[in-house]
Amino acid sequence: MQIILLVLDLLGTLAFAVSGALVAIRRRMDIFGVLVLAIVTATGGGVLRDVIMGSLPPVTFLNPLYAGVSALTGLVVFLVMYFHPKLPQRVTAFYDWTMFLFDTLGVAAFTVDGVALAVNHGYRTNFFLMVFLGVITGVGGGVMRDILADRMPDILRKHVYALASVLGAVVTSLLIRTTLPQQTAMIAGFAAIVLLRVLAARFRWDLPKVQDRREEP
Repeated sequence: MQIILLVLDLLGTLAFAVSGALVAIRRRMDIFGVLVLAIVTATGGGVLRDVIMGSLPPVTFLNPLYAGVSALTGLVVFLVMYFHPKLPQRVTAFYDWTMFLFDTLGVAAFTVDGVALAVNHGYRTNFFLMVFLGVITGVGGGVMRDILADRMPDILRKHVYALASVLGAVVTSLLIRTTLPQQTAMIAGFAAIVLLRVLAARFRWDLPKVQDRREEP
């Protein structure tokens, strides 16, 4: 179980660090900004989770592995883009797809990881807390990334972003409370998030919005 949690942690860290670095580059930040956004995106959700659970200092500050992996990933993304200045133009058409891919993997990995950590801390009977910790771990870093990048957080506007995290957390929490192995529950929750996000992107599903029909002055 510890190996599975470590793999999910590293997968989520790598995925979110890449997405944070890509957003920073798209917003024309310098190398420091790229590294900051990579680290914040990859570790922000875990920090929020640990603060809510009263696990202080957060794991990010006790184990430099996650911040180090995030910074290294951000640096690699920056260097690739810096020494291949024409690359961003060539991959512009794939930018949204790349962001979608890494965001999806990060949300899925961190959501089920948050639920599992809640269980490991003795909250198996508290369904609401398990789901909440899963969601805040899954989307917290992305929200911080978007705020620092001065843009509307993705969880509020597209591809049922937060809803997918909620679904995955609910599926994982429900299955963990059964006789199924915890690993099976986590895989099912991970798959549910990926499936819903892929379907939402494929069929352009979005939650209802109020259409403002007022004319621009």
